[in-house]
Amino acid sequence: MFGLSPFEMMVIGVIAVVLFGGNLPDVARKAGGFYREFRSRLNEVQREFRAAEYEATKALNPYESSKVEPDEDDEEPSEPAAPKFTPPS
Repeated sequence: MFGLSPFEMMVIGVIAVVLFGGNLPDVARKAGGFYREFRSRLNEVQREFRAAEYEATKALNPYESSKVEPDEDDEEPSEPAAPKFTPPS
């Protein structure tokens, strides 16, 4: 896990207990909150970059990114074109 051996993880655990003692659950909860906030901000920045990249690509290649809208007259048939399969009895 994380490229650490079990011995290394035990050493980190012992150091954490020595440093934080009874406050370890609160420290872990705060660290998780910071990590969650960091990930949400990072995702927000990535979303903005993707939107900007999409707009730039769309501006450079207006004909590639345009999709043909289906006409309203082209409705899907209500019945299938092939007959329904019935297994032999």
